[in-house]
Amino acid sequence: MTNSIREIRDGDCIFITGSNTAESHPVISYEVVRAAQRGANVIIIDPRKIPLVDHATLFLQIKPGTDIYVFLAIMHIIIREGWADEDFIAERTEGYEAFKEIVQEYTPEHAALKSGVPVEQIEEAARIYAFGERANGSSIYEDERGHSAIFYAMGITQRSNGTDMVKTLANMALLSGQVGKPSTGVNPLRGQANVQGACDLGGLVNVYPGYQHVTDDEKRNAIAKKWDMEDLPGEVGLTVVEAMHAIGEGKVRAQYVMGENPMMSDPDTTHVEQALRSLDFLVVQDIFLSDTAQLAHVILPAASSLEKDGSFTNTERRVQLLQPVLPIPGQARLDWQITAEIAARVDQKLAVERQADYWAYDSSAAVFDELTTVTPIYGGMSYDRLQGEGLQWPCPDAEHPGTAILHVEKFARGLGQFSPVRANDPAEAIDEEYPLILTTGRVLYHYHSGTMTRRSEPLAWREPRGYVEVNSEDAAAVGVQDNHAVVIKSRRGSVRTRLKISEGVPPGTIFLAFHWREAPANRLTHDLVLDPVAKIPEYKISAVRLENPRAGRTKP
Repeated sequence: MTNSIREIRDGDCIFITGSNTAESHPVISYEVVRAAQRGANVIIIDPRKIPLVDHATLFLQIKPGTDIYVFLAIMHIIIREGWADEDFIAERTEGYEAFKEIVQEYTPEHAALKSGVPVEQIEEAARIYAFGERANGSSIYEDERGHSAIFYAMGITQRSNGTDMVKTLANMALLSGQVGKPSTGVNPLRGQANVQGACDLGGLVNVYPGYQHVTDDEKRNAIAKKWDMEDLPGEVGLTVVEAMHAIGEGKVRAQYVMGENPMMSDPDTTHVEQALRSLDFLVVQDIFLSDTAQLAHVILPAASSLEKDGSFTNTERRVQLLQPVLPIPGQARLDWQITAEIAARVDQKLAVERQADYWAYDSSAAVFDELTTVTPIYGGMSYDRLQGEGLQWPCPDAEHPGTAILHVEKFARGLGQFSPVRANDPAEAIDEEYPLILTTGRVLYHYHSGTMTRRSEPLAWREPRGYVEVNSEDAAAVGVQDNHAVVIKSRRGSVRTRLKISEGVPPGTIFLAFHWREAPANRLTHDLVLDPVAKIPEYKISAVRLENPRAGRTKP
């Protein structure tokens, strides 16, 4: 997030897209509701009528995959009506003219045809966001414009054009000068507690810790020197989806899976299972016997979050300390201990000479201290300084208080870069055989592949089994009623689950959560086209059909 969570309540306009915030990020949702109660305008763009719509002043219900047309049209209107922040653009950005030329092509009338959102709603959303208009009451800020903030999540990033979607939202913020101030910015809502931290510290295939690109020779060599290495790999690695394809091509013969459950979370899981079963060697490091672990040759039991110390970084870039409250059971060990011991044994096997204590960390704090030396955005942090509320990065030195708001005076690159983006349609289109669009997501009581939450008796009692949300019109078309069994089929496979009639999904769209191993949503999704930059597949838009398993049956 460019901004901080506590700023949300003071915002004048809250713009949410690709996020079922109330169910996926309830703490954030609470602050949004608080802002709405104080008079903020809340704008939501989503194919489904999600719970937070009840607190929205404007709901743009789009056809899945058409949101980029709406955003481009919003910016078209802002420029056409003279609502752009010309001073901000002139002083703090570059590339505006090239961006402006492309946006001129995307009229609100065209967006309305593509998305199903009326022109009047698109125009209203443009005005409210650009000026930070409130529904009622006065802004606490004295700026000429009110303060507008954008919030997004996987609904726009788990797409074949996810990178373009994020660039488009950044363009909107630059165009209206809604960045670098309190209660503004572009704010991605991360998933589990340490998704942000894992990315910060190099858990991506294209960067080393601190988002230092692997192809940057100077930075890579500096890290290598601090780690007492002659060199570090300078090529971008394979993402999870790319690795699964590489297994099928015989290019990858072994895999080490840690804190991940590809058998539930990856697209086209039939192909994933085939790939994992074909490996010569599969290692899984986890706290439970997940669906993936059941295929492993070796399982390494790790400590859970309640059993270990360390740090985690939340969605507002806040690094916080984690303290154990339970003893580590059985043969389980801390993740870093397992990794360090394996690394030491690999060195021994390969006859690599290092200092005797190279892998011998005496504590989690020692690991963190080392990380701060190679991670500039964490450079001024230490366990002592993280006591209490923690610190928000960037925190470059020991005297720095942390950074609540990014881009206040300048951007990391100097000037903010407008990115010319063109709209493109989803990779898989509906047809007569598969006439419905499947979109996936979460429900309030479970998380991701359900590895942890479905083992919780209270949560399992509250939401014990899966269901697919279907509009009454589509349910009637195949002769099924509420709570009936239904089969969902795509070009990749089929799942059977119970049907839940919901007018929150429009005709032509169905929704299935991805937590249910009995009805795995990702058996239906695809990786036909990956985002060209992030390499993320299009989880949110798959062509499917509904079938009535009772159809054709005759009574005995």
